[in-house]
Amino acid sequence: MYNEHSDAHFQMRIDKGEHIEAKDYMPENYRKHLIRQISQHANSEVIGMQPEGNWITRAPSLRAKQILLAKIQDEGGHGLYLYCAAETLGVSRVELIENLHEGKAKYSNIFNYPALNWADIGAIGWLVDGAAIVNQVSLQRTSYGPYSRAMVRICKEESFHQRQGYEIMAKMMKGTKDQQAMAQDAMNRWWWPALMMFGPHDTDSPHSSDAVKWKIKRETNDELRQKFIDKTIPQAELIGLKVPDGKIKLNEKTGHYTIGEINWEEFYRVIAGHGPCNKQRMEHHIKFHEEGAWVRKAAVAHKQKHLKKELQTV
Repeated sequence: MYNEHSDAHFQMRIDKGEHIEAKDYMPENYRKHLIRQISQHANSEVIGMQPEGNWITRAPSLRAKQILLAKIQDEGGHGLYLYCAAETLGVSRVELIENLHEGKAKYSNIFNYPALNWADIGAIGWLVDGAAIVNQVSLQRTSYGPYSRAMVRICKEESFHQRQGYEIMAKMMKGTKDQQAMAQDAMNRWWWPALMMFGPHDTDSPHSSDAVKWKIKRETNDELRQKFIDKTIPQAELIGLKVPDGKIKLNEKTGHYTIGEINWEEFYRVIAGHGPCNKQRMEHHIKFHEEGAWVRKAAVAHKQKHLKKELQTV
């Protein structure tokens, strides 16, 4: 019989499909992998608020403004859930934010691209959040309990985001020629970065094998990307959008689409900090994090004040 505090016992529990909880034994590499993945996920939610936030005052209707505000608020909440999940692994939120600001932690490459017009908000909701849903539905079954439970609510809200984006694109494709051209241009610019969101091919991903072995990820990068491709191409065709890839083919036997080669040089350039908006995104986050320091200090002081009162009444 395995020792409860052994790697062998841990792997046995994983293989049986059990959830690992915060106080359970786990290998150090499992813990480090989760911190890296969950913090990157949390950072992506928070940084992802920026390109959409620029369009709150320019949304074309009150309804569109309300929906966009709700969406951005959801994303802030997602970041909160995920930072909380990461904290159960023994890392503080202060450290997580510092790692982001110092470039030690990443966020999704997709948020380093600019949102140039209203069609981009549609493309972000449909393609970016659509890609996120494909990945996150799988994460509802991830082996780490706090992460898995956070994903249940996040997925419900992300499905609303995806529908919001698709509605924008569908309406524009029913509009004027200029609106249709704007929607197609957004499709052209966001399609390939959305495919890169799933990460490198499995053969080039250094963390994939451990993530699958530990059931942190239930499906590989390429499997998830293929799901997104197979779901999204028919959606584009339905509303008259053309996917910007002349090599797309449907394999009638498998039901899967094959696509052209992804520009991985661009992917690695962007995650290395050389995308169109990397510098802008990080400077913005640091600026408002520093300006909000007084709020965090006030919250701590308020908590300490009430704790002192409670102790005095005991």
